[in-house]
Amino acid sequence: MSQPAAQKQLLHIVLGGELTRLDDVEFKDLSQVDIVGIYPNYASAYAAWRAKAQQTVDNAHMRYFIVHLHRLLDPEAPGSDKR
Repeated sequence: MSQPAAQKQLLHIVLGGELTRLDDVEFKDLSQVDIVGIYPNYASAYAAWRAKAQQTVDNAHMRYFIVHLHRLLDPEAPGSDKR
């Protein structure tokens, strides 16, 4: 049997916190920003984002984001334009 090809690690970070306004991405208090974690691919980052977003659904000002670290670390790399 042949081994499956290893997927390239495409780092993502999930973070969130309370925003000052609904129409902007400015955190109310940077010391309270929740850094959920760093993930090796979009799928696992999305799962973490979804879980946190669902926990805070009652607070309209609380938002979580997925940041594509691999795009920031190596913007010229093939695949940097993909999830």
